[in-house]
Amino acid sequence: MLSSILVATDGSDASDRVVDCVRGLAQVGSRQASLVHVFHVRDVGGLYESLQRSMMPRLEKQAETLRAAGFQVRIETPLGFPAHELLRIARSTGARLLVAGTHGASLARDKLLGSTASELLHRLQLPMLLIRIQLTEEDGGLRCRAVCQEMFHRILFPTDFSDNAEHAFVFLLHIVRETGSRVTLLHVQDQSRIERHLKHRLAEFNQIDAERLAGMKLRLEQAGAAEVTTEIPYGHPIEEILSRARSGDHSLILMGAQGRGFLAEIFLGSVANQVARLAPLPVLYIPALR
Repeated sequence: MLSSILVATDGSDASDRVVDCVRGLAQVGSRQASLVHVFHVRDVGGLYESLQRSMMPRLEKQAETLRAAGFQVRIETPLGFPAHELLRIARSTGARLLVAGTHGASLARDKLLGSTASELLHRLQLPMLLIRIQLTEEDGGLRCRAVCQEMFHRILFPTDFSDNAEHAFVFLLHIVRETGSRVTLLHVQDQSRIERHLKHRLAEFNQIDAERLAGMKLRLEQAGAAEVTTEIPYGHPIEEILSRARSGDHSLILMGAQGRGFLAEIFLGSVANQVARLAPLPVLYIPALR
């Protein structure tokens, strides 16, 4: 399901940390990796060949990190517009997962770990793992750290029971079968939609949704999950998701990129967008079936 991946890299220290995180994907069956650095046609001009030669040693070092973890690795350095080229190569290589990094907050600190990651998410065509990079000042300079330790220790799975959420659940089942992860199933009763006209039906909604979550919990336990908890808070979806992401109890968020209810919009401007900007954890986004 996630056997072939594409890793977006700019050869920086930050993308070194992303590559370090990618090694953990071997746990869920990832075996082939395309390591791709796109030279932006607008910036390179006639320097493409010399810049490509200067970048290759750094890319080879990143490739060796993945080979040491058991991956078969290919390196590609196309010239073009980054998001377009990354998606083109993903299609041509049959990639099942796209991996990129972000500094968070604005999603726009630099071309790869900012605007390109944001554009890829807006145009989401295949599952995408967004790795959070933290920048800290040490010894008078910036040091990068990726937040991905024990990425499959406990997975937070927000669901609105839409078709896209069910599709994302298939990926969660796969990961659980491979890793035995702990899982939190979260369905938020959206206060902004219920409070005015439907508050009197909240107990009814809770009962129906608790039964849905119980069915999902059973499937996860049968797949080998070490532990499954279910939560149905009443509140604002973004706040509830981020609260749990910041609690320190979870290691990964896995969610559909669109759906109904609180995931009704396409990524731009949606709950998924806010999670990408603000969650302190890696986020695995699953697009809707097309």
